[in-house]
Amino acid sequence: MTVAPDNAQQGASHLYRAMRDVIQSMDDTLPGKFEITKEGIVHDMMSPVKQHELTALRIRKRLEKVMPEEFVAHTGTPDVEEEPEGIMRHPDVMVIAETDMEGDGSFDPRTLLAAIEIVSRSNPDNDWVGKVRDYPLIGIPVYAVFDPRTGTGAVLTDIHATPDGPRYATRKDFVYGEDVTIADWTIPTDDLPRYPPA
Repeated sequence: MTVAPDNAQQGASHLYRAMRDVIQSMDDTLPGKFEITKEGIVHDMMSPVKQHELTALRIRKRLEKVMPEEFVAHTGTPDVEEEPEGIMRHPDVMVIAETDMEGDGSFDPRTLLAAIEIVSRSNPDNDWVGKVRDYPLIGIPVYAVFDPRTGTGAVLTDIHATPDGPRYATRKDFVYGEDVTIADWTIPTDDLPRYPPA
């Protein structure tokens, strides 16, 4: 009988929409960034620091130098949303075809070629744990993480099924100064800023 799963799905969808409404009502009144995961609302209270923003800018510019003109490394809004999974995320950089940015509403995560995150000093587990779990679940094929705390990062690819749901099968670690390949494009990682010692 499918009554329980349908009710559970409706309940999950209702809860997701309620969390989304809460975020929209707080968005202009509280600092930081809000996202929704299976565990609930993630609130990164700290505004991004200069090193975070400069890293995103340099990655965006380097990617756009090597990508065909029809693709962009986008650093703005809107969010990436998969309502059936109850997930709304906001990658620091999204590699996407310009035509997939047209229309209203959030971006469909399956249109992204890659999501790129610069690890925040205040909540590193959001990037290294939560998004490593969420991004394959919503179908983002490539996830690149840059960590200004350590000057290292990783590119995760090859989504495959596991008992815990879709996960990335391949992880390639890198150190700042090495070239890194994100989707089909390779960029240098030299001169990326580091966070000062705490």
